[in-house]
Formats: sequence, C-alpha cells, structure tokens
Amino acid sequence: MAVVSRSATTYTRHYLIRHEFDRKTKTCVANNSLCYSAKKAPPPQRIVGGRRVIVAASPPTEDAVVATDPLTKQDLVDYLASGCKPKDKWRIGTEHEKFGFEIGSLRPMKYDQIAELLNGIAERFDWDKVMEGDKIIGLKQGKQSISLEPGGQFELSGAPLETLHQTCAEVNSHLYQVKAVAEEMGIGFLGIGFQPKWGIKDIPIMPKGRYDIMRNYMPKVGSLGLDMMFRTCTVQVNLDFSSEADMIKKFRAGLALQPIATALFANSPFKEGKPNGFVSMRSHIWTDTDKDRTGMLPFVFDDSFGFEQYVDYALDVPMYFVYRKNRYIDCTGKTFRDFLAGRLPCIPGELPTLNDWENHLTTIFPEVRLKRYLEMRGADGGPWRRLCALPAFWVGLLYDELSLKSVLDMTADWTPEERQMLRNKVESLITLFSFLLLLFNPDA
Repeated sequence: MAVVSRSATTYTRHYLIRHEFDRKTKTCVANNSLCYSAKKAPPPQRIVGGRRVIVAASPPTEDAVVATDPLTKQDLVDYLASGCKPKDKWRIGTEHEKFGFEIGSLRPMKYDQIAELLNGIAERFDWDKVMEGDKIIGLKQGKQSISLEPGGQFELSGAPLETLHQTCAEVNSHLYQVKAVAEEMGIGFLGIGFQPKWGIKDIPIMPKGRYDIMRNYMPKVGSLGLDMMFRTCTVQVNLDFSSEADMIKKFRAGLALQPIATALFANSPFKEGKPNGFVSMRSHIWTDTDKDRTGMLPFVFDDSFGFEQYVDYALDVPMYFVYRKNRYIDCTGKTFRDFLAGRLPCIPGELPTLNDWENHLTTIFPEVRLKRYLEMRGADGGPWRRLCALPAFWVGLLYDELSLKSVLDMTADWTPEERQMLRNKVESLITLFSFLLLLFNPDA
C-alpha cells in the first residue's frame, strides 16, 4: 500500500495551514495590516486497489500544520480575520444532514450499511474515500464532502458556490447520487430535525474517535447532549463577510433573527413514535446540551465586540480533544487558554497549532458560529425544497445591503432578555403566526 507524499499549505508568516474553502492564494485580514500568501496542497492519500483514498488526519482539517513559533492570541485573531474578502468573492456554503433507515424494518442504518453506501457512492460517482484507521468515515470530491454524525446522520458539506441556483443543483445532485445507491440496498432517507421513532439505545455509534470523547463528556454538562449527538439533524448555511465591521453586522442580524429561521423551518415534532410537545425538538435540545458552548451569545451585541472578543470567548470554552499521532486525546474540561500557555495535563508542555485552533472552533455550538465565515445554525433538517430555501432565506437577508440595514434597524432596540425570550419560546410555538404575534407584541 503506497502512501502519496504531500506538502502542507504554506503561509509566509509563521504557520502552515489549510484554507477552508481553497480560496484565492492571497487573503488579507480585515485591517489590511497583514497579508498571507498561500499555495494549496493535496490532502494525504493512499492508493488502494487503484483508487485514491484520503487518510483522515484531524477532521475537519486534513493537512499537517507546522508551527515555527508559539501561537499568540493575536495569531488566533488574525486567523478569523483572514476570512475577510471583497463582495465579489462572497460564496454560499450549505450543509445538511438526514437520517438513513432500513425500508423494511424502519430501523436506523448500521455502520456496515453506511460503509457499503459510502463505498458505492465513491465507486459509482467518483468520490475519494476518507478513512479513520481502516474504517471509511466519509467521502470527498473537489470542495464537497460527505461525513457521518455520531448516530450515522448522513451529511453533505457543500462547496462554496456563487449562486443559490448552484446550491440547489448541488443539493439535487447529492440526493440523486445517495438515492441511486441506497435504493438498491433497501435504504431510505428522512429529512427531519429529530429522530421520530427510535430511542438512543437503538442508534448505532459511528467509529470516529472524537465522538467517543464527546459521548462520555456530554452527560456531565447537560441532560440532552446525547440526544443532540445521536438524534438530531440540521441544515445550515455558511456566509462570508468583507471586514470586521461587516462580520459584526451579519453576526448580530443572524442572532436576532435566528428564532425566525427556527420557526420557519421547525420540523421535529415527534419522539419515539409520539408527539413530543415541541414544533422543534431539535431547538429545545440545544437548551440543555452544554451551556458553555451554546446559546445566543449576548456579548456579540456589546460595543466592544469584534474578532478579538470572539477569540476571548472561544479560549474559555472547554476543549474536547487534541489530535496527535493518528489518535484523539481526551482533554475535556481544560480550555484552549490553558493550551496556549502549555498547561494541558493530557499533553504536558505541548503548545497548540492553528490546526488545533481550527478543530476547537468546530466544537463550539452557538446559534450563529464564527470561523472564517459565519454559520447560521438554527434550522431543523427537512425535505429537499427546504434545503434550498434555507440558504435563500439568509442570503436575501445578509448579502443585500438594504435588507441587512433594515434588519439591524428593526432589531436595534431589542434587549438581551427579549432576544433570549424569543429563542426560548419559538421551539414550542404552534404556528408561525403566533411567533410573529409574539415578535411584535412580546407581552402577548
């Protein structure tokens, strides 16, 4: 079995790091005080049976990162700011999850069936396989990837695309490919926000190391974390910003209106075969998953908010793991601030890389999440039309200057308590009308 050699993405400053969306080879931070030059590198690969197989490193980052100097807090700020780009380079990235089940028994897909499905899609539609050890855990094709959530939820992370039409075409292509292979196996898929029939004990566990750590940690910090891991599905859209000021505007608008997206796309009213009392059980689950890493982030509305303040928040969110030498090391309960100071008992004396920082950011789950782009995270999974509608909703609000200004003007006097009240009540509202009544008449 040959291993194909690789180089890492090279920055002219201190670190080697992969670009999330394979963007242009030159990206500037928001204050224009620093520019990075980069050259894209291929992910690590093996050749197995004449076919490319991608070897998983530290998902979602697959390239090695080499630090020539210790990381500083400013490096972490610059990392987020490096996502800034001019408007003509803004893109739309859609991610969506769905539940697979055996058509005959309605039981969730087992890992062996998922592996067969992934292998079938890879062979028939020319995807590269992503492996963790000897287990297939995903696929990659260009800038698209297919991955598995903890309970086998099947996720497409779409490419960064220029138009909503391209996004919808990508969704349709993905669903066609999955259906073409799955039908032959007697497998169906359901687009919904919460597993409607089966309990946690009935859900298979995927062979991914990071999920073992999360599964052990979740019950220590909330009563619904395992439900989040194993029984929820979402659709989200990832959007760009041009500057720190633009990021702040979109972040605030996204948080203020996230309950509206939750109401519009609410699609999880059943649990274990019965109505569960919510229109969005998935949204309710986030209220008692892990308060250290979820929620409406009221500090985003502070006058002092910017990239640095988000870094301060993320530095103090407890870590899950560090990935070293092809294995996940449990570092739960410690913070990235500890890591930055070389004070992680799980790897004594070691300092983090930007690869570690990138991975840590993926373990924070607020209603809107900042990476080098913004993720709108409030919607339940749903049928294909809604998978196209969710990005259309947010693109119309956040990429149009007049719409964005109108949203900010409309929500400017909302207090943190009012925003939280909307978030708390939306999960159980019976109709969108009642939500809108609440929105404009909070005393109702």
